[in-house]
Amino acid sequence: MNNRKFGGAGEDLACRYLEKNGYTILERNKHYSRFCELDIVAQHKSTVVFVEVKTRRTNDYGTPLEAITQTKMQNILKGVQYYIAEHSVKNYRVDVIGITLKPDVKINHIKNVSLI
Repeated sequence: MNNRKFGGAGEDLACRYLEKNGYTILERNKHYSRFCELDIVAQHKSTVVFVEVKTRRTNDYGTPLEAITQTKMQNILKGVQYYIAEHSVKNYRVDVIGITLKPDVKINHIKNVSLI
């Protein structure tokens, strides 16, 4: 499985997890530039939630969340700014979901992460 399909499979798992927890998926893979993509845009109650998803087969080389760099977070912030301006969003937050597949599937959801 190539990296794009692998990442998509992780995002599928994240979407199912979010839906089971009361979120509505609004958009997936929203692109604003070559470097700026929002993995999942969801709604939870009155809040729009921007979700970055990282998936790893194992934690042998670090956890999925360790793979989210400062540069990646800055690019996410740009996408969030574009999206909230485009859709007049007032109430929002940014979450990250790390998924490890082996030895067992583990989903780590961190809500309201700081972008700075």
